[in-house]
Amino acid sequence: MDLHRLSSLCWGTFVISTVLMVRGGVGEFDVLTLLACAGGMDPLQNSFHLNQLCMFCDTKPSTCNGTDACGSSCNLTSICEKPDEICVAIWRTNDSSNTIETMCHCPSKPIYGIMLDDYNNTKCEMKARISNTGPIHICSCNEEECNNDLLFTTPLSPGIEPTNNQVVLVILVSLLPLLVLAVLVIASFYWYRIYRRRKLDEWKTKKQSKRKGPKSPLDCSDACAIMMDDDRSDSSSTHANNLNHNTDPLPIELDLQVGKGRFAEVYKAKLRQSPSEQFETVAVKIFPYEEYASWKNEKEIFSDIDLKHENILHFLTGEERKVEKQYWLITAYHPWGNLQEYLTRHLISWEDLRVLGCSMARGVAHLHSDHTTCGRPKVPIVHRDLKSSNVLVKNDLTCCLCDFGLALRLDNSLSVDELANSGQVGTARYMAPEVLESRINLENIESFKQTDVYSMALVLWEITSRCNAIGEVKDYEPPFGSKVREHPCVESMKDNVLRDRGRPEIPNSWMKHQGVATVCATINECWDHDPEARLTAQCVAERFNEMEDDLDKLSTCSSSEEKILEDCAVSMSDDK
Repeated sequence: MDLHRLSSLCWGTFVISTVLMVRGGVGEFDVLTLLACAGGMDPLQNSFHLNQLCMFCDTKPSTCNGTDACGSSCNLTSICEKPDEICVAIWRTNDSSNTIETMCHCPSKPIYGIMLDDYNNTKCEMKARISNTGPIHICSCNEEECNNDLLFTTPLSPGIEPTNNQVVLVILVSLLPLLVLAVLVIASFYWYRIYRRRKLDEWKTKKQSKRKGPKSPLDCSDACAIMMDDDRSDSSSTHANNLNHNTDPLPIELDLQVGKGRFAEVYKAKLRQSPSEQFETVAVKIFPYEEYASWKNEKEIFSDIDLKHENILHFLTGEERKVEKQYWLITAYHPWGNLQEYLTRHLISWEDLRVLGCSMARGVAHLHSDHTTCGRPKVPIVHRDLKSSNVLVKNDLTCCLCDFGLALRLDNSLSVDELANSGQVGTARYMAPEVLESRINLENIESFKQTDVYSMALVLWEITSRCNAIGEVKDYEPPFGSKVREHPCVESMKDNVLRDRGRPEIPNSWMKHQGVATVCATINECWDHDPEARLTAQCVAERFNEMEDDLDKLSTCSSSEEKILEDCAVSMSDDK
């Protein structure tokens, strides 16, 4: 402390002490102070330490322009209230004026949202910062009245760097919507997995508890499952679906040939489950290289996810085997073989007839439908080569359709010319009259479905001809039997179907059974010469389900009548 301040302090202390002595109140502090003054020392150094002395003014106008050095324009000095407080100066500017605010402040606490980081300086060096009130220049120092002289070491610029806290805040605010979205997506996916698992469990429970026989084609309890695993098939296809067979062929070992058609051969095969020695039995349909178009068409039909149905052959994958120069289609394998082979070797009961016929009708109805059983839109498909050798028999005696090499997707984008170019296709024995004479109504896609219904009627006739409920059952014969050759040509079928209006014979003995009589009436409506007079496949499936309900009622009534007769017999015996 300078000599002038020391003499002033000592003189003041002397005067105050003299007054107190007169009043009798001289204290220890006054005596010590006087002794220190007499010895030429600063009395404050021997008594207590004064807090920092700073310029302390509220916001005042300033002539500082933010460059070089300038004064605070503050004329008030204050001893800081707390010992750890330092001197602070804040310079603000706007379009019309500049202001300066000076004060004492504790550096451990924020000021206007800013933490001080240069409070040990001896000079007040102004720094541009962003406060919660806007852009400012601020300095802090720890020397007596150091906030009176302001040093602008960097020029004023509009691009003021934000504080670390503000950067973190901006980042958090920006990421918050993304974080919320991510949480919603994860939660939705988790909920979907739980929902799907519950539905699959319910489906399997219902499947195990239901009695043998097909359901109504409108029943969604089974079809709404995401993956329609066919528990009744001899191949679960799990291994095939999990392998990445886009690059490497599946580990399949061909076993024996089980079928042969115009375009391909069908083999029973073993699908290895490496690294174990276990395998799944699958069917492999092998096309030669020159039948690429047929393979491609059938693969595209099978690859439609909306085709999945319990009465459609379960498809695993398609492969190009370059080494063998072949194209493969891998599907589920059904040991009973096709319907023609099954009917040749077996007589069937009325219950078997109903199950086989209804399941086949359900498969055709699903093909023809423009929506899935769950209501999801789909493109209708016509088979165009429906016959008993293209229908497979599953372990539970339900049917599933196969061989879609000639199938056609009835897309609304197809023009009349494209439909006309599809050609006269199919097997002559099963061709509808309008196909035989190439007079399909190309303006109406329903015309193509009606040709499938005609072919389905012939297959229903084949099934009925081998049912023991009709009385005497003859050996299996295909439709039209000996009236035509084993492999009739189109012209031969024209003579029988168009000229003679011939159809396979339905003997009177078939009408003795109520259920068979209903089937025969349905067959007659399905092979009507007029395509528009034929039933739809959906209607045929519904009729089969109505037969089941009617027969259940008849069975109940029959049981009641037998019980009444028994009661009557007992009563009569009692009277005697």
